[in-house]
Amino acid sequence: MSNKIRLGILGGGGDSLIGVLHRVASSMYDSYQLVGGVFNPDFDQNIGFAEKTGIPTDRVYRDFDTLIEEELKLPETERMQVISVLTPNFLHFPMAKKLLESGFNVICEKPMTTTYEEAKILKDTLRRSNVIFAVTYTYTGYPMVRQMKEMIASGAIGTIQKIDVQYYQGWINPIIHDEEKRAATWRLDPEKSGISCCIGDIGTHAFDMIEYVTGMEVKEILADLNYVYNDNKMDVDGTVLLRFSEFVKGLIRTSQIATGEENNFTVNIYGNKGGLKWEQENPNYLYHLTETEPLKVLKPGHPYNSELSLDGSKLPPGHPEGIFDSMGNIYKGVARAIRKETYHPGEFPVMNDGVRGMNFIERVVESHDKGNVWVKV
Repeated sequence: MSNKIRLGILGGGGDSLIGVLHRVASSMYDSYQLVGGVFNPDFDQNIGFAEKTGIPTDRVYRDFDTLIEEELKLPETERMQVISVLTPNFLHFPMAKKLLESGFNVICEKPMTTTYEEAKILKDTLRRSNVIFAVTYTYTGYPMVRQMKEMIASGAIGTIQKIDVQYYQGWINPIIHDEEKRAATWRLDPEKSGISCCIGDIGTHAFDMIEYVTGMEVKEILADLNYVYNDNKMDVDGTVLLRFSEFVKGLIRTSQIATGEENNFTVNIYGNKGGLKWEQENPNYLYHLTETEPLKVLKPGHPYNSELSLDGSKLPPGHPEGIFDSMGNIYKGVARAIRKETYHPGEFPVMNDGVRGMNFIERVVESHDKGNVWVKV
């Protein structure tokens, strides 16, 4: 019998990019076996997708409730051990909550819920469950992001004094300027996406990244958002000032109307002894700046990197590792946790990261709505 972890997936059917990302990531390191799920709301499309991708159809269910009911009938040695939630945002909370209550480990896409209140309820539900919960802030899986985290923790750049993170995309431009398209897109529908589009979608990545690599928590924020049109209820651009303490400040710049940009996510952390810079579109380079030595460029796979970074490198130096590898590292960490093996706490984002992300989204919108004022996180 296979010793692989039995994986189920909710959503991610059709031509979903996120579905491909999770399926490929779960196949890395030979830790998981995809045994079924609910990939599409239409059952015929659901079965067709499973047949097309080679997933056994005997455990492809009509809907989410049927999946829970039928899986719980199976012996524990056969039922799904972990289920990934890849559905639109508004389904994350009800699905994750029922999965936790039913004893399943969960891997959940971000944002974890659509409200901070839901996130707190989910956290309480997890406390009563003896299971693993991971949130896929994908970029934390990059080897050089993990190297950045370890270098900051070791004091390589000294005391942090300035943080500047940018996440620019332009994908929503063709939609936001067309009245019919912006009314029909779920990303711009508060009922399906929550109260924020840009901050909820990519701003939370920036927020989580900052707290992940620095080990610090944001204390206060001041936000200025852009909705472009009066009839658009969701932000598509925003700038957020951050306060970590009296003398440690930061900035998050996010946009989905940055014309021509693809996925320009850059992280800049400056200490009193040096700085570190990382760019998602060139993820295999970590730049280490000081005032006393030439610029250093660190790359994955070399023995000078930390154990956490090297553990996330599948290939020898000079072989690029990308977004699939990053998500694969998160799945690998979750597998270790499910198997009760030793793992580094930085291997995958957890419930608290998701809760803080939802709190951040709501405080950003609150700051903007109150006239761009400072609010506590």
